Amino acid sequence: MTTAAPQLIQATLAQLNKVIHGKEQQVQLALTCLLANGHLLLEDLPGMGKTTLAHALAHVCGLEYKRVQFTSDLLPADLIGASVFEQQSGRFRFHPGPVFSQVFLADELNRATPKAQSALLEAMEERQVSVDGTTHPLPAPFFVIATQNPQSQSGTFPLPESQLDRFLIRLSLGYPNPEAERALLKGRNGRVLLASMQQVLNESRLKALQSLVPQVKMTDNLLDYVQRLIAYTRQTEVCHLGLSPRGALALVKSAQAWALLQARGHVLPEDVQAVFVAVAGHRIIGRQESQGEQLARQILGKVDVVGGGRG
Repeated sequence: MTTAAPQLIQATLAQLNKVIHGKEQQVQLALTCLLANGHLLLEDLPGMGKTTLAHALAHVCGLEYKRVQFTSDLLPADLIGASVFEQQSGRFRFHPGPVFSQVFLADELNRATPKAQSALLEAMEERQVSVDGTTHPLPAPFFVIATQNPQSQSGTFPLPESQLDRFLIRLSLGYPNPEAERALLKGRNGRVLLASMQQVLNESRLKALQSLVPQVKMTDNLLDYVQRLIAYTRQTEVCHLGLSPRGALALVKSAQAWALLQARGHVLPEDVQAVFVAVAGHRIIGRQESQGEQLARQILGKVDVVGGGRG
């Protein structure tokens, strides 16, 4: 790990925490997702600061940012672009859509139809889009931040498991604590504070930090613990749908990125535990229809770090 990495990470977190008050854990998880080169899903009630967090991440990292408000009449071409015939040249020319950005905010993703939602699938997984048989690479880094409202809200279309699995981490910001809410009521609005944020990273610095994540070491004993967690999610009496191999890789990458945030070059069990609920909560489905995050917390309590279980 380079000596500059911890200072850059701490400076980035400090700027984010100036805008998102009282949510240090969620801010760290969001930055973990970015460093692990994944995509982030923010699920919460309207007005909780989801869009502000997305703005802040793009600003502090100095990345190109575009936002699309998802609605029921949104078309795939509105996201990825389309080929348009130009009379002067006599040929079709591709006009890229807003997804061609380094940070793409899909606001209220589950208000769009499944057809529009699926337009993001190739982009998120392959980091490219195909239009009229031609493949167009997306910028690098490419980071999708999607927000969605709870399923109980009217006018929402549930995301299929295949799309949920594309998100490395799912977060919920929740209500602010009393101190943060008092500051908000006094006029310290996150949207207003965005203008005073300092840019800490840029494209090259971010890529350098992302390249450090795979170098964070994991011992065989630590991997044993990870595999016990994964195996527990696949027990049919516990979960209807357990962690897939992609989900297992997501857990490892996220734990490495979290360890990097703690200025360590190796992963501890505490790092796995810190990210497990955010990584596994939207991927596992319980037999008793319990929420995935609640089930993930129960699994953490059942699987022992050194082998065996806790009952």
